[in-house]
Amino acid sequence: MTAVALLGTGTMGFPMARNMLGAGLDLTVWNRTRARAEPLAAAGARVADSPGEAVADADVIVTMMTDGGIVAEVMAEAAPRAREGAVWAQMSTVGLAAAQSLGEMASRHGLAFVDAPVQGSTRPAEEGKLVVLAAGPESAREAVRPVFDAVGQRTLWLGEDGAAGGGTRLKMVTVGYAITLTSVIAESLALAEGLGLDPDAFGEVMTGGPLDCGYLQSKMRAVLDRDFTPTFTVVNATKDTGLILEAASSAGVRMDLTDAARRRFVRAAEQGHGGEDMVASYFAGFPS
Repeated sequence: MTAVALLGTGTMGFPMARNMLGAGLDLTVWNRTRARAEPLAAAGARVADSPGEAVADADVIVTMMTDGGIVAEVMAEAAPRAREGAVWAQMSTVGLAAAQSLGEMASRHGLAFVDAPVQGSTRPAEEGKLVVLAAGPESAREAVRPVFDAVGQRTLWLGEDGAAGGGTRLKMVTVGYAITLTSVIAESLALAEGLGLDPDAFGEVMTGGPLDCGYLQSKMRAVLDRDFTPTFTVVNATKDTGLILEAASSAGVRMDLTDAARRRFVRAAEQGHGGEDMVASYFAGFPS
């Protein structure tokens, strides 16, 4: 049985942990706020008091935290306690610079590094239907396979050098698409309202046509119902747009839509919507 240590049981990590337990994995969890990890004990997880304790006997270490800085801080404490040769699957969205830095940290501690951010938000995480975007050595893939199979509907391997950030590179593209599409939906509905239209009329035109999709329907419904329960927050979207713009700059690519979306997210957060779903950037279309 694969022994797994999951560091980070927040919005994404918690449902991922449940799916790991459901797949029969031997799971130890740690979270900075212990109370957020404790409910997993009833499902069979061990709850560690420290990152080092969590990883001490693990075959696979999974990190799922907010950003690269937090991952680096936690793993600086945990890595010296890990077994040499253990596999570190870094599944947070951290950006290219952080992915490289974390890969170098793994090498210093004798850990096999797999860069494996996930595509998907809360609901796919709950359903075990994330897409894992992975890059790492062939020798590590069998160890992480049961973990990735538990949390995702498929895994896409993108090379053998995890520190090169193949998974993170693709994540920048895919999350950029989702963020930009969300912004277009939010802005279109704001424009309809601003022009004195019933926003439902926009939905009537789009539904069933070539521009319709499940994502449009979901985000449009959230705005029309004023239900901004987050699957991915405005704050997180602001963070990720910054990472996308940083990656694009390093590649010499202009991202005008992403830059505009970031400014809308910042305004929405300043208006008090930072903890709401990212489609709440709708509010950025109006004076605060």
